[in-house]
Amino acid sequence: MRRAAKPAVTTSSGNVFEDLRVPAPAEALAKSELAAILAEAIRARRLTQTAAGRLLGIDQPKVSELLRGRLSRFSTERLLLFLLRLGQDIDIVVRRPRVAGDDSPPGRLQVRTLGTRRRSGAAALSAPS
Repeated sequence: MRRAAKPAVTTSSGNVFEDLRVPAPAEALAKSELAAILAEAIRARRLTQTAAGRLLGIDQPKVSELLRGRLSRFSTERLLLFLLRLGQDIDIVVRRPRVAGDDSPPGRLQVRTLGTRRRSGAAALSAPS
């Protein structure tokens, strides 16, 4: 009997959206992380989708989209607003890159949660030209 060939293995970049060649992978990763935090906040408050929608200012079908990771209708800014409406504190920190110079790599966009065991991702975000 012939043995099946082992499938090729590709090492991940650490960002599934980058691996799948999604446009703006860092932003997609950040939005998915924010959506996961939103889902946890909704779950922690034991809100129904209808109650969450009233609190967030959206209808129940949009809450369902959000909880299922269908994020194309939601900007990062809107997801941050939803977190504020759920009583979450948000800190935005902007700092100089570790390596300065004209040829330095693009900045990073990172979403982190404090006080949880959830691991966050970080990815390069290119500034618009």
